[in-house]
Amino acid sequence: MKPADNQVNLNSDFIILPDINFNRQNEKIPTRIFSDYKEAEKLIALEIVQLIKKKKKENKLAVLGLATGSTPTKIYKELVRMHKEEGLSFENVVSFNLDEYYPMQPDALQSYVRFMREHLFDHIDIKPENVHIPDGCIPKNKILEYCRDYEAKIESFGGIDLQILGIGRNGHIGFNEPGSAIDSPTRSITLAYTTLKDAASDFYGENNVPQRAITIGVATILKAKRILLLALGEGKSKIIKQAIEGEVSSLIPASFLQMHTNTIAILDNASSADLKRVEAPWLFESCDWTNDKLVRKAVLWLCQKVEKPILKLTEKDYNENGMIDLLVEEESASKINIKIFNDLQHTITGWPGGKPGADDTNRPERADPYPKRVLIFSPHPDDDVISMGGTFMRLVDQGHEVYTAYQTSGCIAVHDDDVLRYLDFVKDFGYEYDINKKFLDDFYKNIKESLHHKTPGDTDTKEVQLMKTIVRRGEAKAACRFVGVKPENVFFLDMPFYDTGAVVKKELSEKDVEIIVELLKKLKPHQIYAAGDLSDPHGTHRVCQDAIFKAVQRLKNETWIKDCYIWLYRGAWQEWNIADVDMAVPLSPDELSKKRKAIFKHQSQKDKALFPGFDDREFWQRAEERNRKTALLYNQLGMAEYEAFEAFVRYKSF
Repeated sequence: MKPADNQVNLNSDFIILPDINFNRQNEKIPTRIFSDYKEAEKLIALEIVQLIKKKKKENKLAVLGLATGSTPTKIYKELVRMHKEEGLSFENVVSFNLDEYYPMQPDALQSYVRFMREHLFDHIDIKPENVHIPDGCIPKNKILEYCRDYEAKIESFGGIDLQILGIGRNGHIGFNEPGSAIDSPTRSITLAYTTLKDAASDFYGENNVPQRAITIGVATILKAKRILLLALGEGKSKIIKQAIEGEVSSLIPASFLQMHTNTIAILDNASSADLKRVEAPWLFESCDWTNDKLVRKAVLWLCQKVEKPILKLTEKDYNENGMIDLLVEEESASKINIKIFNDLQHTITGWPGGKPGADDTNRPERADPYPKRVLIFSPHPDDDVISMGGTFMRLVDQGHEVYTAYQTSGCIAVHDDDVLRYLDFVKDFGYEYDINKKFLDDFYKNIKESLHHKTPGDTDTKEVQLMKTIVRRGEAKAACRFVGVKPENVFFLDMPFYDTGAVVKKELSEKDVEIIVELLKKLKPHQIYAAGDLSDPHGTHRVCQDAIFKAVQRLKNETWIKDCYIWLYRGAWQEWNIADVDMAVPLSPDELSKKRKAIFKHQSQKDKALFPGFDDREFWQRAEERNRKTALLYNQLGMAEYEAFEAFVRYKSF
């Protein structure tokens, strides 16, 4: 069977069409890339609505294939809004969900039945008998028959009109794991190790994730009349490249979508980053070579392709690798090389707050004012030292007034054993000083009993949540003392969106944004540092960043904020592409060692973090590997050899 020839149906039934310039040679699935994914979510919702209304006019049912996970939740939210505010009816809708863990009670925290009810079904007028989700409670000896019936039911409605799909980090669609055949039916399947790891945070530990699931098969998915494949974030970029540009293979089940004539991949900038037309657009279309960032990206790409430093690139290298247009534009290879070498060298600074009294023409930060008021936002209580610990210490040591704001408590990431350890300390300390023993005994007993009876996924009691919050606050304070930040310069914001006691968080609220606004108005910083990595398993970094950006936007007319530089750091989950870096702060071996010690102050996250995500290593190991790799890349490009670099991108909001 050969892949479809990218038959792009321009029928008006479809609101979302591929990019006009999507690369039909390399992209075997038509693709649309959105700079603002909120636009994509609204368009997907509109396409669903258009299908529902079209079918209603024809007196037919609209059959939707639905998915769970963080990516489609905003789509469901928009559908709910349209139902409540615009009168959209779902009475003629039949839905079939892709999958469900097995075994799984429908009211369990991780149940897809519960997920769909909370995000969609409980808020619209769909008929209960028209909702179909695989049953995670079916007896084992009846699973085979149940799966056949589920598939037959889909066929009885004429098949799925529109299928929403996510993609797993290993390329699974539904729970069709690597190795699934193109003709695989609805069935029970053993989950791959990668899937178990990725689901660990939802189940409060890898050991609690069910080993099996029931999933609609690849064959059933491919029978859908229209398929929307959704991917969001840096963590999906590599698998998206394989699924869209690679060969069709059972090792990447999503690649089977190349065989479908009406599939479109809907991506954001981050998830599409490894596609050839994004990674090297000059190979496929004319480019604006007056864009300095694009020129830097192209030259650094060329360096890595031919394995040469910048100043050793030749005209032959440019000619043979599709960059003759740039060569013509700039007249000579040496002129381009020197320009980009200087450009990259100017990103390096040992003075992240600006060097007082220096000529700052070619420096990433201004010399004045000095000292600066610097505000470091940290989504969790350890992101600051993990991602920019060396820069943090430099800013303090160089005399700037440094403030740290911890946006969430991070309480769900504390092991229960740590609570008991601190509880023993409190009790023993109280006994030594004869502090109300009855109160201590009762408190100790209540906490211990609540932890003893807690099952995976249960929300901690308010007392336990408070203890875990205090544990993380204490660690953050210890790290700040080590770095040299004044106690009065440390803020714990406890943003309400995070305050659920569970992995699943609330939507960003007005109160969340207002907390950031008030702090900014109070401090009027000259520099802001914020997390720019959006691949943390729970999406907390993304929400925290969104709150900061919204707050900054509200304050854009303030005189002080027009002179405030905003620097985005990464490190806990991935690093910036070197072509995007605006400031690189070098770290010596001693500074890297000191950064590690600052991270070690977060003892509850040491040895084994509760939610490590897809990387099993400790956070200090991840950070050091990324910092060293950045320094190595700079060195390979012809820069001086450093032990490590912390990299930053400047956010320009207005």
